[in-house]
Amino acid sequence: MMADPDIPQTPDSADVPDALDVPDEIIRSIRIAADAQTVFDIVSEPGWFINDGEYREHQVASDGATARVMDPVLGEFEVGIVALEPPHRAVFCWLGGDAGPLADAPRTTVTFTIEPREDGVVLTVHETGFASLDADAVARRRRFEEHSAGWVEELAVARTQSLARAGHRG
Repeated sequence: MMADPDIPQTPDSADVPDALDVPDEIIRSIRIAADAQTVFDIVSEPGWFINDGEYREHQVASDGATARVMDPVLGEFEVGIVALEPPHRAVFCWLGGDAGPLADAPRTTVTFTIEPREDGVVLTVHETGFASLDADAVARRRRFEEHSAGWVEELAVARTQSLARAGHRG
């Protein structure tokens, strides 16, 4: 991941002294040498980030506010569509990585912002709501750490997919 020094990054839990619980948010960013619309076309797809580090097509059925995302490997997920503001912002909510209906449990909110730069864009993901997940602090910590590492991987997936769609190699 290429971090922009002007974009705040969520500290890794090991870097937070005497942390009693998890932070409520994760912020990660990556530079992508593609235009904003190309990147938006990827990150505005509900559940595009549900994968094992490699982009794959999903079956998506939407009623407008909720999308049912069927991943051929990981199963079915509900993703709430909070806002789609082309080509700069997409906001979703989900069960923090769990399968099932959104009404079943506390959820996190995932916001993707796309900021144009001279050489492409900066894609930032901001996931909030970890403090309300799971009654157990150990489970909350595990979920936060999995997502913290996962967003680094998913942003790389977004970059690879954006470059492929924009006709770049590499």
